[in-house]
Amino acid sequence: MKYDPHKHHRRSIRLKGYDYSRAGAYFITICTRNRECLFGDIVDGAMVLNAAGRMIDAVWNAIPEYYPCVDIGTFQIMPNHIHGIIIIVGAGPRACPDDG
Repeated sequence: MKYDPHKHHRRSIRLKGYDYSRAGAYFITICTRNRECLFGDIVDGAMVLNAAGRMIDAVWNAIPEYYPCVDIGTFQIMPNHIHGIIIIVGAGPRACPDDG
């Protein structure tokens, strides 16, 4: 099914005023631009990753190495988007990693 922005639109379910940097588990979805299928294909009902999909998988699994206050949960790569659970376990005043 081709993406139609007039039919396939979603409203944000973010809570107004909620601080999303607080500790907790967050379900995220990230879509490719224009819903292009960039991460692989579904073959016989299974997702087969291409090079970009394998890179996404490697980067997802490395998140805790670079962000010690973040754990990762279940993660699924689809041809044109990803779903995952990010768990913030206790961010300090500076949650980003040092550059050197």
